[in-house]
Amino acid sequence: MMTKVELETFVEGTTHYFATAANQPASVGSPYIVQEGKPTIQEFTGLISIAGKRRGIVYFTASRPMLTVMLMRMGETELTQENMCDLVGEVANTISGNARRDFGKDFMISVPTVVAGEPEKVVTPDNIRSFVIPINWRSHSAQLVVCLE
Repeated sequence: MMTKVELETFVEGTTHYFATAANQPASVGSPYIVQEGKPTIQEFTGLISIAGKRRGIVYFTASRPMLTVMLMRMGETELTQENMCDLVGEVANTISGNARRDFGKDFMISVPTVVAGEPEKVVTPDNIRSFVIPINWRSHSAQLVVCLE
């Protein structure tokens, strides 16, 4: 199970991403463990598989309106589904890549897998508890889900 210090790595990575890439800090709520069922999946999800000493997944899931505003803040004029898919993958990859610095070289991350509009395709391992980090940015909300053994 993840420790508080390990979870803080993902919280810090999330706040850093929004402050730098989206040019406006996000507020991050208290992480919590999903007690029953699966974590919420929004319209777009960028998923990173983790291998090595730790195994599992990390994913960022957000709504189309949030991604639209993020793209605009980043100076993107083409607000296409393809760009939104690229963005959720980038967020998940950047946060996971930053976590790799703290976890070490045995924390191996995959290239992002992006799921748009098909939440049933995002599957968390049954035997590992999922931690949800709520993200509030402007008037939007998203989640970073960390599911590692």
